[in-house]
Amino acid sequence: MKLYDSIGPNPRIVRMFMAEKGIEIPKETVDLRKGENREEAHLKRNPHGQMPALELDCGNYLSEITAICEYLEEKHPSPAMIGSTPEERAECRMWTRRVDLNIAEPLANGYRFGEALKFFEKRIPVAPEASPGLKMIAANRIKWLDSQMADGRNYICGNRFTLADMLLYCWIDFGNQVGQPLDQSNANIVAWFNRVAARPSVKA
Repeated sequence: MKLYDSIGPNPRIVRMFMAEKGIEIPKETVDLRKGENREEAHLKRNPHGQMPALELDCGNYLSEITAICEYLEEKHPSPAMIGSTPEERAECRMWTRRVDLNIAEPLANGYRFGEALKFFEKRIPVAPEASPGLKMIAANRIKWLDSQMADGRNYICGNRFTLADMLLYCWIDFGNQVGQPLDQSNANIVAWFNRVAARPSVKA
């Protein structure tokens, strides 16, 4: 296998997932700033031109971080970063989808259509007028999640550290760097963020 890697939160999530599981896969860096992800070679790996992509031993390619991480979990079940029972896996998938749709996506597009508009306007459809609203939605959903974690849980799925945590951490950390800082009044999320930041895998 080979991981086609780059800057950005999504490839970082996969690297973090691999680090937590102790998986080593050869990597090849794709230069997003130069637009290599939009060139023919990468479009054969992922017709969406997005990152990351995982080349399988059979020569096929996987993209989308959830699909890549679920594949790696099936190939390397222990330690379980999604779940070791149907109930655990369902819980992690539920929270991963909530985080992805309600926080990561609006945060990402708020940035793409705002601060990064000049970079993205020639690459994807953009809606600059939507940027403020998308940022507001992401911030609102983080506040909602803060209330959900008021029960004292250590991680999103209780005491299990999972893919849902990695997804949220990498996107909140990205938001901190691009004009969408974590509101410190979200005390439960702030405590959670600091807890995750202490894990060695964040450096992957």
